[in-house]
Amino acid sequence: MKKETFFLTFVVAGMLTYLQACKGSSTPTEEELPDEISYNFDIRPILSDKCLACHGPDANKRQAGLRLDDPVSAFAALKENPSAHALVAGKPNKSEVFLRITTKDTAKMMPPKESNLTLSPREVSLIERWIEQGAKYEKHWAFVAPKKAVLPEVDNEKWVKNEIDYFVLQKQEQKGLTPNDEADKERLLKRVSLDLVGLPPTLKMMEGFLADNSPNAYEKVVDELLKNPSYGEKMAIYWLDLARYADSHGYQDDGYRTQWPWRDWVIHALNKNMPYDQFVTWQLAGDFLPSSANDPENKEHLLATGFNRNHKITEEGGVIPEEYRISYVTDRNDLFGKAFLGLTMECAHCHDHKYDPFSQKDYYQLFAFFNNVNEVGIESVIGGPETYAKKPLMQISNQDVKSILKFINKPDTNGLIVSVMTDLDTVRKTHILRRGSYDAPGDVVEPNAPNIILPFNKNYPKNRLGLAKWLFDKKNPLTARVFVNQIWQEFFGKGIVKTTGDFGMQGELPSNPALLDWLAVDLMEHNWNIKRLVKQIVMSATYRQSAVVSPEKLAADPDNIYLARAPRYRIHAEFVRDVVLSSSGLLVRTIGGPSVKPYQPPGLWEGATSGRGLLSMYVQDHGNQLYRRGMYTLIKRTVPPPMLTIFDASTRDMCEVKRLRTNTPLQALIMLNDPTVLEASRVLAAKLLEEKSVTKEKITKAFRLIVCRKPTDKEVEILESYYQKELKKLNPTRAEKALAVGEYPIPVQMDKVQLAALMRIVNTIYNLEETLMKT
Repeated sequence: MKKETFFLTFVVAGMLTYLQACKGSSTPTEEELPDEISYNFDIRPILSDKCLACHGPDANKRQAGLRLDDPVSAFAALKENPSAHALVAGKPNKSEVFLRITTKDTAKMMPPKESNLTLSPREVSLIERWIEQGAKYEKHWAFVAPKKAVLPEVDNEKWVKNEIDYFVLQKQEQKGLTPNDEADKERLLKRVSLDLVGLPPTLKMMEGFLADNSPNAYEKVVDELLKNPSYGEKMAIYWLDLARYADSHGYQDDGYRTQWPWRDWVIHALNKNMPYDQFVTWQLAGDFLPSSANDPENKEHLLATGFNRNHKITEEGGVIPEEYRISYVTDRNDLFGKAFLGLTMECAHCHDHKYDPFSQKDYYQLFAFFNNVNEVGIESVIGGPETYAKKPLMQISNQDVKSILKFINKPDTNGLIVSVMTDLDTVRKTHILRRGSYDAPGDVVEPNAPNIILPFNKNYPKNRLGLAKWLFDKKNPLTARVFVNQIWQEFFGKGIVKTTGDFGMQGELPSNPALLDWLAVDLMEHNWNIKRLVKQIVMSATYRQSAVVSPEKLAADPDNIYLARAPRYRIHAEFVRDVVLSSSGLLVRTIGGPSVKPYQPPGLWEGATSGRGLLSMYVQDHGNQLYRRGMYTLIKRTVPPPMLTIFDASTRDMCEVKRLRTNTPLQALIMLNDPTVLEASRVLAAKLLEEKSVTKEKITKAFRLIVCRKPTDKEVEILESYYQKELKKLNPTRAEKALAVGEYPIPVQMDKVQLAALMRIVNTIYNLEETLMKT
């Protein structure tokens, strides 16, 4: 059987399984109306989608002077007809809103015909009942401080492992769902290992866990993984996406930057379980923390602020420096809104927000906190201006690395320069920029946070440290919710709020608001302890469920909103590489240090690079550098690593709090032909051939190392049959050609035909869907 045919057999088998699961499913009928209509959860989403573009916060686009997001305006007499009102409590037939959404008169109907927006019968009925019940408005759910609800009562209390399960199970029981049984030990171990350290479990871990029948066997594994230094590497990936970390400046010239010591700090901080409030405060405002210049900890505070110097920076001569400087401040401001508040603040850059209650003034008041950074618009170039990058308040010496910055993996004696944050000695004025243009300054504004979220405490300094204090004020309704949601997404594939970066009016409603709020308050009550939150999640019965999909559950909850089964989805791009290297024994587990350049198709950089310098040509690394974890692959913004890109990694151009997941033929081609995958297949095959065992045992071991479970007899039979066919088909010449991949040496005395045949088997196992899936 050809390798491609064999691979296709597995793909088709998987599709048939999925189709069989879908068989008999039917389209769900429209939901019944709730007895009590909630403005936040029933009405606001309708208004946001269908009405607020013309009748919302943006005064410049508002029609007929009517705001439907504001009860004062909605209940007032209409400007066009003072005897009429948009809303009359208890009287739909006296309310212009209801009359306009039900009329057949195209000149009066709302939304207007030209908008191409319509309300469904259910949406019309919801609005009618809401008005009948008094048309009560509520503050947007995300702007109300979370409260810790009493744990709900459930029928199947025996299933519950911790508090999370009460909230999840309550929703399931309301929907007539029952949770899956716990996953078998092999799959559960693989899942939690991938989730906590980004690597498959070793054979030793598998054997130990399978043999441990104690009640706390699973908890012991969890605790072991949380202590593993690879935990910091795994958890850092999402933070690097959020912080838009890269190894180049971006834009056209896209030169090299030395920001990797900041990445080392992130891994270090996560491994030592730095509380989330401290973790973020150091990054936002470490330069303002009260430590003297001679205090060794001051260096670590400063290094953390590299977080907000990770944005793109131009090096091109001839640009307008102020235009680019404004773009850097804009980047920081937008990141703050998206990453920490879960809001699309960028929508108010040029005008008042169309959906959320943020004015352009609100945007630039927040902007002012980041506008005093000591920088200019162009990065240092030969013969260029004396830029901030030429004189950075962060030069890391060998002495620093031997003392307070021991976590930095500095490979040589050269000095290190890292871009960090410091403010000017004077205050730079911040203007509202008309239409968001750098050269159209308007009114001057002072630093301030949006009042709709939480008024800025007068005792806080009006700088980035004050902003961090405001962010972590326990009355702030967003910070804990947004972080908890991001962490939940890391373990379940999507957040409790599906739109991770948008908790505003256009965002999705939380699937389980009581659970989100409980976790948010609990996190704050326990001093923002990240590892504790992570352990809560992975110890829950919700997390431990089997991922088996029944036709009934697929029909009742196709998107698995209520988590009556464990989610199945592909692991992140970096971990695809890590699984391959780890299972083959090639992985170099060194933590931190400069980024590396593994195998890459020739000519990619050269074809897309206009400038000169370290990144104008791709000079591949060799030796151990070829086998580092995926997170250490050098990221050049204009030409990101192709393997990582194909598996949906972030390009790190801007803040990303959620990666897309695509399925394309290119991903299959990577797993079939990428040099790293083929080299790992060859290396593992060689190790197996050196062992004194029969072919069946070699295949079984390869399967366990890669898929992390024992294969079935049928699976071994198929793979062994394929191996025998390859032995007959291959000759020494073809075998030599197949083995000629990668730099890792081939054992001299080994039978090349046997090695090439077994290499094909290993490569086939790498191509199984289950290899790269959380199941």
